[in-house]
Amino acid sequence: MSRKLRFFKDQINKAGLVASPSVLQSDIHLEDLEIQLAEHEHELIEMNSNSEKLRQSYNELLEFKIVLEKACSFLVSSHGAVISEERELEENVFSKGNYVETPFLYQQEMTPAPSDQSGLRFISGIICKSKVLRFERMLFRATRGNMLFNQAPADEQIIDPISYEMVEKIVFVVFFSGEQARTKILKICEAFGANCYPVPEDISKQRQITSEVSARLADLEATLEAGIRHRNKALASVGGPLTIWMDMVRREKSVYDTLNMLNFDVTKKCLVGEGWCPVFAKTQIQEALQRATFDSNSEVGIIFHSMDALESPPTYFRTNIFTGPYQEIVDAYGVARYQEANPAVYTVITFPFLFAVMFGDWGHGICLLLGALVLIARESKLSTQRLGSFMEMLFGGRYVLLLMSLFSIYCGLIYNEFFSVPYHIFGASAYKCRDNTCRDAHTTGLVKYREPYPFGVDPSWRGSRSELPFLNSLKMKMSILFGVVHMNLGIILSYFNAHFFGSSLDIRYQFVPQMIFLNCLFGYLSLLIIVKWCTGSQADLYHVMIYMFLSPFDNLGENQLFWGQRPLQVVLLLLSVIAVPWMLFPKPFMLKKLHNERFQGRTYGVLNSSEVDLELEPGSARQRDDDFNFTEVFVHQMIHSIEFVLGSVSNTASYLRLWALSLAHSELSTVFYEKVLLLAWGYDNLIIRLLGLAVFSFATAFILLMMESLSAFLHALRLHWVEFQNKFYHGDGCKFKPFSFASLTEDES
Repeated sequence: MSRKLRFFKDQINKAGLVASPSVLQSDIHLEDLEIQLAEHEHELIEMNSNSEKLRQSYNELLEFKIVLEKACSFLVSSHGAVISEERELEENVFSKGNYVETPFLYQQEMTPAPSDQSGLRFISGIICKSKVLRFERMLFRATRGNMLFNQAPADEQIIDPISYEMVEKIVFVVFFSGEQARTKILKICEAFGANCYPVPEDISKQRQITSEVSARLADLEATLEAGIRHRNKALASVGGPLTIWMDMVRREKSVYDTLNMLNFDVTKKCLVGEGWCPVFAKTQIQEALQRATFDSNSEVGIIFHSMDALESPPTYFRTNIFTGPYQEIVDAYGVARYQEANPAVYTVITFPFLFAVMFGDWGHGICLLLGALVLIARESKLSTQRLGSFMEMLFGGRYVLLLMSLFSIYCGLIYNEFFSVPYHIFGASAYKCRDNTCRDAHTTGLVKYREPYPFGVDPSWRGSRSELPFLNSLKMKMSILFGVVHMNLGIILSYFNAHFFGSSLDIRYQFVPQMIFLNCLFGYLSLLIIVKWCTGSQADLYHVMIYMFLSPFDNLGENQLFWGQRPLQVVLLLLSVIAVPWMLFPKPFMLKKLHNERFQGRTYGVLNSSEVDLELEPGSARQRDDDFNFTEVFVHQMIHSIEFVLGSVSNTASYLRLWALSLAHSELSTVFYEKVLLLAWGYDNLIIRLLGLAVFSFATAFILLMMESLSAFLHALRLHWVEFQNKFYHGDGCKFKPFSFASLTEDES
């Protein structure tokens, strides 16, 4: 039935018909539907077969008509040439008076018509234009040049009777002599797919056949049009309820596919099915089974009970239209293990925030906000329409776009950038210039006459010589702080995973040394950044961090930020060095010790009553067949430890992309504003100003709002997938896909 419905759908699409929805009787059964579909299919196949035969006859007659028109011109011209030769020869002979010497020669040379020549014949037909050169060359070689090939292109493209394709064709007439040559030419025509048609030599017969062919073409055309109308009428009667029929068949097929997964029990009297369901849905399932038993008037009720399973259950997270897109972002990297910590809970905030750090401009953020609000306002209308791939993705992430725009406005207010232009939102600057030369100075000439700017960057930095060094330093240090906090969050989530699964080894020999290593180095760097901001010190943090490793016992001098900094650095360096073997060695040896104790009977498991519990018991005899490979465990731990140590450095450096993309976005916005808009506005010409405004709008929309937002989105995606999730997220689970008629409809669409 599905095949028949697909056949009807293809035929409707080929005919270019639009199926009008109709109301189907609600009491129709699949048995009756199958009979109806069989009748419609038989009728439609018969109509298609008759139509193909008529179409083939029509195309052949059309080719025959074209060949008659073109070939007749060749024959008429050839006949005229022969008659002219006869007249010329008669004039030459009789004018000289050579009546005795020339009769035999004259009779030998005079040829009345092409067909009256000794064995001269012709074959006419039509061939594809792409084959005509090879066709002529093959004829020339086969007849050794004893042939005359005339050709003329058809006036328009025609449908080939065999392939049913629109092709350009050439009408040809081949003159030859001899039966053997005729046989060769016919075989070559057949090999090249040329269609040969008989053309009479008599002009009156040619005209008669041409009129007959034209009449038959008119009759066939009328018959074809009537057949198409009848076929379209039949397709229209099927196309109305086609969608409803397809939905019925799809639902019934999916039900039978699910029922095929059931197995007979040992008594062969009942069916047993195993499946997964969320815990909160158990009551609903039991009520549905009770209703099914009552509606079917079954004497035996359906038994439903929970059971333990050997394999790991699938992962299911309850989402809504707001959290669903964030869960899809996480699942695109990998589905969480069963009961593993879900990163999407934190990604809801961290993802749009890190995007906004790179895209911070409250003017651009307002543009994104307007686009998100339009999608949300038209949510009910757009959800029922068929959208393109790009629009469907944009509409699905409308709430992601909403938070991204709000955070972009927030970060833009911090950077004090509105299309790269700073605004005095909170009054004048905290600094005032003594004269006109102080804007090129760092501190000399500036007078602080009020408290620091209450929120965001002071607008006086705009246009100064120290603008770029100040903003670079600010954004670079912010990126490091955000990165360290983000990675610490990932390590903390690894603790919750280990605690939930009862893995004390992961807590003691993975979580603790990782926290020590990361925070003794980069947590300490974050502390130095905050202290430097709070104290206004001129210490060089690069020098502090480098010589913390090279010369930990040397005096810090002017780079000392607080009392006791040098001994603290020595302690932190020792702890970071100790943390590396702490991660590497204890865990593999502890696993080996536990494994040996289980084999020696020194560790006992709880004796449970069920078969599955015995299977799941780590010390059970059934799992002793799997040998403990210490080398494999040690190599895996070594790789994991080295990856974390090197990754701590590379991941922290990777967060500097927040600074880089923010700087690039700001500089691009500044270039478009100053070199396009302001430059055009400097001319006292309306056309130039409008042109500059159009270029600025185009650059803002397509480069800054589209390309730059896509770049920031991808980089934020990378920071979450790699730098954040690799600290705790395995992502090797299986997604829970429940049986649902709604999902069947979505897959079909």
